Amino acid sequence: MAVSPMELMNAAYKAAEDKKAMNIVVLDLKEVSLIADYFIICHGNSDTQVQAIATEVRKRAQDLGANIRGIEGVDSARWVLMDLGDVVVHVFHRDEREYYNIERLWSDAKVVENV
Repeated sequence: MAVSPMELMNAAYKAAEDKKAMNIVVLDLKEVSLIADYFIICHGNSDTQVQAIATEVRKRAQDLGANIRGIEGVDSARWVLMDLGDVVVHVFHRDEREYYNIERLWSDAKVVENV
């Protein structure tokens, strides 16, 4: 049985939260883009924390049986991009998050309040 986008989003959110990710934001892209249903954006305060967040998100997605399409940036731990299909997770290092400010780029998307 395939995992629903909402279940996957909730699992990824919880994984990031459990690894103390900072300022977790979930954007609902269903009305805005065909790229994905949800973007999860968060940051860690160190390379080690960024890697830990990404590792935990990957583990939880795999536990649900989700098809992980790709993960980029884990080695540098400055911006890890995780394509989980209907959910895309961005795990930034604090400095890069401020610089790229992708929430502004996707300002037409609704912020998911109840995760």
